[in-house]
Amino acid sequence: MSSSGEAYQKAREQGRPALVGYLPVGHPTVDDSLAAMRALTEGTTGTGVDLVEIGLPYSDPMMDGTVIQHATTKALELGVHTRDALRAAETVAATGTHCVVMTYWNLVEHYGVDAFARDLAAAGGSGLIIPDLTPDEADEWFEASDRYGLDRIFLVAPSSTDERLARTVSACRGWVYATSVMGVTGARAHTSSAAPELVARVKAVDPEIPVGVGLGVSNGDQAAELGAFADGVIVGSALVRALVEADESGAGAAAGIERMRGIVDDLVDGVRRARPVRQAQ
Repeated sequence: MSSSGEAYQKAREQGRPALVGYLPVGHPTVDDSLAAMRALTEGTTGTGVDLVEIGLPYSDPMMDGTVIQHATTKALELGVHTRDALRAAETVAATGTHCVVMTYWNLVEHYGVDAFARDLAAAGGSGLIIPDLTPDEADEWFEASDRYGLDRIFLVAPSSTDERLARTVSACRGWVYATSVMGVTGARAHTSSAAPELVARVKAVDPEIPVGVGLGVSNGDQAAELGAFADGVIVGSALVRALVEADESGAGAAAGIERMRGIVDDLVDGVRRARPVRQAQ
């Protein structure tokens, strides 16, 4: 089993969904973002997310909502580099928590596909989520990820045809990222009604592969709701907003990180309250 898949398996053994937390590297500074990622693995009680999704800022993020765009734009203005995502992977791996990097393909190509895979594996990262890369265009990534034992996490959406969904699921290694709403990321008042059907479609293709649901979760109640049918609950904007608001108000990074810890506690409680429909065999 791949390492990010192990995070899902451990959660399954505890009878709950995994909690996946996203933060971009570089906001409000690189060092502050690394401190925030460590806090993401701890909450206030020592129990945090099961898997960290490290965002690598990009100048044309087609999937990111306004809160994450704000944070990544500032990170780029301050000079964040691809190698900072590798530092983030080292930081998270040192806590004993699995991590994957979410980035756009152009950055991987510019770094060098084989070199990026090599360096990510050496840093302790488990794999990549690449929103703008489809399996039929990913031959080079297949080769590099196989060479270094990295996960391939592709995205499926409610709009995916059955043929496209099946092809995507079969190309994934580790888990599948299911975007539960159409459009960009962002916390929402209500979770998507399309999510249960999308998860069921993935499970019809491969009953064993874990499915993480993202786009819209902002609190523990929503995490519990999604955890009834998803193997993993992915949260991003709600966590990033705590850091952005503290930065904009002048409260400082430490205050934002403490507020984020409280959000993590609520989410951890939510996934532990979830009652998954499917139990691991």
